[in-house]
Amino acid sequence: MRYTKKHPKYTYTKRNVYYFSKVIPSDIRHHYSTPRITQSLKTKSTQKAASAAKILSARLDEYWLGLRLKQIDIPAVHLLVGNPSENIHSKLPTVDDALATYLDIKGHGKSALFFSHTKRSIQYLKDCLGSRSLNQYSSADAAKLRDWFTRRGLSSASIQRNFSCIKAVFNFVILEQGLDCSNAFRGVYLPSDNTVKKRKPIPINKIKLLQQQCIEFDDDLRHLLILISDTGMRLSEAAGLMKADIILDNDHPHILIKPHPHRPLKTFSSERIVPLVGGSLWAARRILTSSNSTYCFPRYASKNGCNANSASAAINKWIKTVIGTEATIHGLRHSFRDRLRAIETPVELIDQLGGWSIKTIGQGYGEGYNLKVLNKWMEKIVIK
Repeated sequence: MRYTKKHPKYTYTKRNVYYFSKVIPSDIRHHYSTPRITQSLKTKSTQKAASAAKILSARLDEYWLGLRLKQIDIPAVHLLVGNPSENIHSKLPTVDDALATYLDIKGHGKSALFFSHTKRSIQYLKDCLGSRSLNQYSSADAAKLRDWFTRRGLSSASIQRNFSCIKAVFNFVILEQGLDCSNAFRGVYLPSDNTVKKRKPIPINKIKLLQQQCIEFDDDLRHLLILISDTGMRLSEAAGLMKADIILDNDHPHILIKPHPHRPLKTFSSERIVPLVGGSLWAARRILTSSNSTYCFPRYASKNGCNANSASAAINKWIKTVIGTEATIHGLRHSFRDRLRAIETPVELIDQLGGWSIKTIGQGYGEGYNLKVLNKWMEKIVIK
């Protein structure tokens, strides 16, 4: 380290390279793990070092002013609308800080939907209660948010989803950072909605009609639908398939359902192998010859993501014209489980085929049923 009379302010040289160095003021030093900030300016030019040091110093001064302002009492806090009733001078992370932390750590490998849902729920919270530190919200605030959702006309299911998202953000950051506070949104009463209609499975005769219509149309939308009808796949799983996931050169043709950068899977149990039989086998063959894309459904999947919502809207609109207004694409997944139940398929095998979550410790042991056994049961549900 070499100081000279000519070195610019807040700089020194080391092997002729300029470094920036500035002491952290004592009143904000508790925010740092070191008493001095040192950073290479990556230049041997005195003029460039002087300019860079001036900019860095100004930015630090501005940031330190912000830290000091956070430490002073809030002016006229008693006049705030919906002001926090306790912990007024809290130094804990704000809900915006918590959201950033949650998305940064939990967001790896998540879909765009995860980010949009989380951000939307936290924005609702801020719209109703304002942005505060995590320990400045109370159970009364949680009840106020619930009532705010109700006045806006949200269904009970939507309210519960938003609260689940908010609670997840708070819980994660409290545990991650070891904060000494509770989650105010954890114990709030959320009424259930008994008027919500349960999605009904589609009867076999209507599935047969759908499959016949799909074969007649013979386009990508109908390939997607008929593929789902005899595999029980979730729509996003099917829409995001790559052609390499379809294995036809095998004694038992099958699909590999696995995560991709453009389409993650819902749960760990979702990764699985599903034999191709009946209509789904026909669809798989048509998919492989229908385009030159590496994606099975390039209309809905690309390197930028998988637009399952668009596929759902298009398919549901068409399904209703064929078999009735009550039918939806998700009804095929319900039917798939019922069709397996009807032939007395072991529950563990049903869960493996459908990618449903493991419910017992025993289900997590071993490799599960092999392809030959899976195919044997799938052949039994083929619609003649």
